[in-house]
Amino acid sequence: MRAWVELLRLPALFTVPGDALAGAAAAGVRPNSRTLLAIGSSLCLYEAGMALNDWADRAEDAVDRPHRPLPSGRVKPAAALAAAGGLTLAGLALASRAGRRPLAVAGALAATVWSYDLVLKHTPAGPPAMAAARGLDLLLGGVASGGDTRKAVPSALTLATHTLAVTTVSRHETQGGSPWAPLTALATTTALTWSLTRDNGTRDTRTRDVLNREDGTRGDLMRYDLMRYDRTRHDRTPATPGNGRPPENAPTALQHRRPPPRPGGVNLNIATLSGALTTLYAVTSARPLLHAAMNPSPPLTQRAVGGGIRAMIPLQAALAARSGAPVTALLTAALAPAARRFSRKVSVT
Repeated sequence: MRAWVELLRLPALFTVPGDALAGAAAAGVRPNSRTLLAIGSSLCLYEAGMALNDWADRAEDAVDRPHRPLPSGRVKPAAALAAAGGLTLAGLALASRAGRRPLAVAGALAATVWSYDLVLKHTPAGPPAMAAARGLDLLLGGVASGGDTRKAVPSALTLATHTLAVTTVSRHETQGGSPWAPLTALATTTALTWSLTRDNGTRDTRTRDVLNREDGTRGDLMRYDLMRYDRTRHDRTPATPGNGRPPENAPTALQHRRPPPRPGGVNLNIATLSGALTTLYAVTSARPLLHAAMNPSPPLTQRAVGGGIRAMIPLQAALAARSGAPVTALLTAALAPAARRFSRKVSVT
C-alpha cells in the first residue's frame, strides 16, 4: 500500500478538486451533482497520469530515483500500466455521466495526459502540454456544471500559466543547476499575483459605477413621478380632513419605493477574501522559488516544485472568489492544510 501511495502521489490529489470547483464558479454556476462527476473524472485522470508517468520513466528513475516504486521492484511495471489504463477508462466513464460535452473535454484531457507522459515530456512541448491539461481540467468543471464555458477561459489560462512555470522548473528537479527556471517561475507568480489583484480593483470600480448609475436612474424616476404628481394636482387648498387631499404626513406611493439594499458589503468581503487568497498563493509559490533561484540544488528545486503544486489550491480558491463564489473559494482553500500535512509524509513530485 505504501508503494502505491508513493506511485500515485496521493497528497497531490488535494490540488485536483479545486480545478472543477473554480471552473464551475468561473462559468457562473453553483457546484452541483455534475460538478461532483467532473471532480471524480479529474481525480481518475490525474492518477492515471501519475501511474503512466512512472511507467514511462522507469529506466530514467532507475538511475536518478532508484527508491521509486517501479525501479525498486515494489510495484510491477505491468501493474502500473494497467492502473493507468483502468483509471483513464473510469475517468471517461464518470465524465460521460455528466453529458456529451464533458466527455469530449475529458477525452481531450486524457489524450493530453497520455501524449505528455509517452511522447512530449522530454521535448520542448512538454510544459505547454501539461499546462493545457490543467486548463482543460478547469474547463471540464465548467462544462460539466452546465455553465458558460467561455467565461471560464480566463481562469483556465491563469491556471495553465502557473502550471507551465511549475512544469518548467520540474525538468531540473533531479539534476538542478539552473537558476533561470525558478527565476522565470518567480516572475510568472509575480505577474499572476498582480493580474489577480488588478482584476479585484477593476471589479470594485465597476461595481461602484453600476451602483452610482442605478442611484442616478432611481433619482430621475422619482423626480419624474413628482412632476407628474404636481401636474395632476390642481387643488392648492390646505390639507384638511374631507377635502380629498391627503395630509402632508400621509404615506405616498413614492415613500414606499425603497431602493434595494446595496451589495457593497458583500462585494467588499469577496474582494478581501480574493486578496487574502491571492497573497497566500504568492507566498506559497514564491518563497521556495526564491530559495531555488539562490541555490538551484536538486533538494531545493524539488521543494520549489512541491510548493508550486500546493500553491494551485489557493490559486484555485482565488479564482473562485474572483468569480463571485466565496463559499466555493473557502471550500477549496480548506484543502490546503491537508495537502501540506500529507506532503510531508509522501512527496508530491
